[in-house]
Amino acid sequence: MDSLMARSTFAMANSIQSVPGQAPSPSPDTEAPYFFDEAEQDAIHRAKPWASDPSHFTTVHISAVALIKMAMHARSGGSLEIMGSLQGKLAANAFIITDTFPVPVVGTETRVNAVAEGYEFMVGYQGQCGAVGRRENVVGWYHSHPGYGCWLSGIDVETQRVNQQYQDPFLAIVVDPVRTQSAGKVEIGAFRTYPNGYTPPDSAGGGAGDYQSIPSNKVEDFGVHCQQYYALDVRFFQSALDGGLLDGVWSKYWAAALSSSPLVSNREYVASCVRDLGTKMGAAAEAAGRGGRGGRGLFIGTGGRKVGGRSKGGGGGLAAATV
Repeated sequence: MDSLMARSTFAMANSIQSVPGQAPSPSPDTEAPYFFDEAEQDAIHRAKPWASDPSHFTTVHISAVALIKMAMHARSGGSLEIMGSLQGKLAANAFIITDTFPVPVVGTETRVNAVAEGYEFMVGYQGQCGAVGRRENVVGWYHSHPGYGCWLSGIDVETQRVNQQYQDPFLAIVVDPVRTQSAGKVEIGAFRTYPNGYTPPDSAGGGAGDYQSIPSNKVEDFGVHCQQYYALDVRFFQSALDGGLLDGVWSKYWAAALSSSPLVSNREYVASCVRDLGTKMGAAAEAAGRGGRGGRGLFIGTGGRKVGGRSKGGGGGLAAATV
């Protein structure tokens, strides 16, 4: 498959919608989402509708450029977590993410820490953006979960909760580069946390979104915190205004990710899935055996939950994040 065909396939797999690139409008579904109306943004921040409604934001619109940049950054970390910032604006009950930038962090397989250098970089980068006329604000952060899905761990929840407390509105995005490589489309989720003490409706919480498997060694962390946040609907867009930039970013993404053979790049992921399935089947068999001997059965599900922000269509400081 050549680069052009792969790009078309990528756009279809991720349901990237084309939008006009001329007339400004607050609606990303009908007009150019890159137009920044400072008076409109100030009015939204003064009204603060999210302060009285914990579930005010329901959708996030991500540009194709921002999507590919996050996927590239996440893949560059390999088995280590990475982190970055989201730039964009607000529109009614939605976030519009127009760009992203990586943050230098100390990453491990389960944790990313934004140290002093990271904070300085974020402040300096945002200042440089303003100097060249880029008025978009930092409206969130993203990090990767290599191989274990898109959801928020306990420290992720606390990180996001602190960010929402001091610099709301703020969004958290999680990207899984391993499952992205395996599926051929970006595995991504967008989340916001509930205030401390808030009880979400039965149909809300971390159960929103597509079904995905949670590795057995992560199930406990997921289950304890899954009702403390909710997933937003994720949609993707592209405009003629960013065509040139998208071409350049895509060529790097194609060379680094999609041009490699999935049979080679997915070997470790497939092997880990088989091992995890064996662990879950063993736990289920053991539980069934206890139930048969004692007359009462107890099945502990460890397969997965509905999490993530995959859709049908598609600043400031950061604390530590981990899974």
